[in-house]
Amino acid sequence: MKIPDKMDFPVDQTRQLLEPGPIILVSSAYQGHQDIMTMGWYMMMEYTMVGCYIWDQNHSRSLIRNSGECVINVPTIDMIDTVIDIGTSHATDNDEIDKFEKFALTTKAASKVGAPLIAECYANFECKLIDDSLIDKYSLFVFEVVKGHKAAHPEYPKTVHYRGGGKFMASGENLDYSHRLNI
Repeated sequence: MKIPDKMDFPVDQTRQLLEPGPIILVSSAYQGHQDIMTMGWYMMMEYTMVGCYIWDQNHSRSLIRNSGECVINVPTIDMIDTVIDIGTSHATDNDEIDKFEKFALTTKAASKVGAPLIAECYANFECKLIDDSLIDKYSLFVFEVVKGHKAAHPEYPKTVHYRGGGKFMASGENLDYSHRLNI
């Protein structure tokens, strides 16, 4: 294996190389209000636990904190314009925008949480907040996935990944190395 030449890389751009998962749309609802936010900063913490960074200026934050739940929706590449438009469309607690209507997204009732599923998304994960101890200090919400939904086809859809600085990537070729891992 050849060792590549290296150059200095700005630490404030680390996310361009470490952002592992697809962009998600997080839907929330509380006392008759609902919202959607585009999110790239989250992490799997265990098989059914997800940590999400939710900025304190985001309208969804208060809905999620008050309700203690949300739905993580996984869009595909054909939704990239909607993903970007949701991410750049901001509401406040006093100036609410119905993003489901504005972006022509179909809500579907979840079975274990009050937040709606986004029907157009490939997968939906109903989540309950299980640890709020890091919210005030780090804006980190820790959720337990309590119900999952996934489209039957394709098995591996093309998802959207944010690289920072307005650059996106579509998921690429899937490689099967299960035989090497004895799976």
